[in-house]
Amino acid sequence: IVDNIPFVATMIPMVKSMLPVFQQAGIPLEQAETLWWSLALGACLGGNGTLVGASANLIVAGIAERNGVPFRFLPFLKVAFPLMILQVLISTLYIWMRYL
Repeated sequence: IVDNIPFVATMIPMVKSMLPVFQQAGIPLEQAETLWWSLALGACLGGNGTLVGASANLIVAGIAERNGVPFRFLPFLKVAFPLMILQVLISTLYIWMRYL
């Protein structure tokens, strides 16, 4: 599992390197916008699915622990993962309806 910020930092050069391939294949660069939105929404919302997927989740867990509220991985996963799946599905529908 990788935090969402390093993941995005790693993927940006990869998406940029795909743009010339799109041009060579005759795909309009406007359609490449779908990749950027997919990366942004997938990484941001996907990080919400696990306790270690986003830095904010770990910060909240630390604050909760200091205040005597146990914040464990599995209970977090049971609530957050289904919500994350729903968010990613809604985002996928948005991208599909807007760009394809």
